[in-house]
Amino acid sequence: MQRQSKKPTKRTVQNAQLEEFETRDLGTDIRTSGVTPVVISPKSQPTSILLDEDLVKQLRTKAAKRGVGYQTMLKIIVREHLDEH
Repeated sequence: MQRQSKKPTKRTVQNAQLEEFETRDLGTDIRTSGVTPVVISPKSQPTSILLDEDLVKQLRTKAAKRGVGYQTMLKIIVREHLDEH
């Protein structure tokens, strides 16, 4: 009689993912991904805002031209124009 293999549990899968993350050097992957690492200042405060899809698309387009993410682009725009209002 052949023994059936046990289906991996969620915890087993999570542990395997955690082990892979902790042991793998992600340096090359991060450098080649084209993504800028995010550094959160201790003085930063998270906010929530709903934006129309077309506005996010425009932000993404402008951000790509500057080599930043759309949320960073939004922060740049707010900082540059805050005193106008």
